[in-house]
Amino acid sequence: MHKSLFNYTLFFLFFWGCTVKTPSPQKTEIIQLSTLLQHSTSLSVHAESLNLSQDIFIQTQRLTKVFERSTSPKYHNFLITVGLKEKGLCYHWSDALYHHFRTQKVYPSFTFHLMVSNKGNYWKEHNTLVIVPKDKPIKEGIIIDPWRDTHQLYFARVKDDKAYQWVHRGERGCKHTFEIQ
Repeated sequence: MHKSLFNYTLFFLFFWGCTVKTPSPQKTEIIQLSTLLQHSTSLSVHAESLNLSQDIFIQTQRLTKVFERSTSPKYHNFLITVGLKEKGLCYHWSDALYHHFRTQKVYPSFTFHLMVSNKGNYWKEHNTLVIVPKDKPIKEGIIIDPWRDTHQLYFARVKDDKAYQWVHRGERGCKHTFEIQ
């Protein structure tokens, strides 16, 4: 009896530990992103940047569910490659966010762009969304990258991101769109 209970407990703990819990955005992260958006522009956009920051975190959580993201980015890509998952590659994330924010038209102080690093390199290509204040060049924009870190939204100024050399991907537009429900 005790051995059976022990085995069930181990089984439960193993699978419980492997389940994904979509993290709720911490208020401090929302404020950090909002502050970064505000400091990237010379416009007075406090309320707009706070709303945009909250929206980014909400949409990222929704995409995590839509794309059934439960593992590291590279392992998730492997599952897509072998046909066990349908979507969730980095360009799916950037396109879905791009489509959402372009169609919202509620953030007039910002523009939304797609960017790529290592374009055409199958193993290293990476895509992201960049939010740019209307009064600034794209290199002053803020990277929004929910794919890069497992369960953690990465955001930083384009010029401060040392992991990638970003190039504007204006010619591509947004070919693959996923509705965020």
